[in-house]
Amino acid sequence: MTVLILEPLEADVVQWLAERHDARFAPELVGDARGLRAALRDSRALIAPPEVRVDAELLQGAPVLRAIGRASGGAENIDVEACRKAGVEVVRSQRSTASAEAEFAVGALLSLLRRVPVEGSDGLKVGRELGCSTIGLLGLAPAAQVLAQLLHAFGSRVVGYDPGLHPSDATWARWGIEPVSLGELVEQSDGLVLLLSYFERFRGLIGERQLERARAGQVLVGLSQSGLVDEVALGRALRTGKLRAAWFDSLEPGWLEAGRPLHGATTLQVTPRLAGTTRESRVRAAWAVARGLDELLGTVPGSKKKSADKIAAKAADYY
Repeated sequence: MTVLILEPLEADVVQWLAERHDARFAPELVGDARGLRAALRDSRALIAPPEVRVDAELLQGAPVLRAIGRASGGAENIDVEACRKAGVEVVRSQRSTASAEAEFAVGALLSLLRRVPVEGSDGLKVGRELGCSTIGLLGLAPAAQVLAQLLHAFGSRVVGYDPGLHPSDATWARWGIEPVSLGELVEQSDGLVLLLSYFERFRGLIGERQLERARAGQVLVGLSQSGLVDEVALGRALRTGKLRAAWFDSLEPGWLEAGRPLHGATTLQVTPRLAGTTRESRVRAAWAVARGLDELLGTVPGSKKKSADKIAAKAADYY
């Protein structure tokens, strides 16, 4: 067998892969460790959902595996270093969810700026307009480019910081984002959006020192891993009102439990990884992963190829 598919994909995508490779669609193996190990012995590629942990142990039982594909969710459950040592390529679509994530961020900002009003000079409770706000983007993920365009359409000022990109890099100007330091990003932003890809060295990047400098009434939207923010500092900022409100699209396990800093925080909203999950983004991601695996594995010659290419042409409607 060439491709083992555990993750639910669009029927057209599965058919396209099956017509180009020896593919098996077996989502029932997600909860069957023994069956999965048996199926992996002769699999050259695996498309696995986030529920399947890809680590050194799994890779040891897959001697001919060349590629791991993931069409939904992040790579948090994939040991990238173990894959590298085993010579296994990780195939993900970095851009397929960009539009969905950008739209979600705009919706979250609009909701937070209006939903948690502050008292105006006349004593009335008033919200904020996105178009009159400065929005800071932490991390130039693909979604940042789309988000910057949407924010400019509202009339927002957009500033950004990325530890891996120099302020003189042409990307900032091309995407219409004003580069600033991390401290300036927090100080100047009415709304702060976290998009930075997570690495352990970035844990607690937004800590007490940064949040103490936050602009009054600031709201925070986290689309990347919540570990970028220090848990204790975040809890204190929400309790004291230094942060008016926060919305995380995923939160580390246990952060809401009793006795933890965020337990009972009324101005914190958490959603279960909804930002990048839309019908359109799922189709884009599935086709991107399927094509990436096909390129790595090489196509199978034969009469089926022409039929498969006709199916693939339909994907153009989603790009």
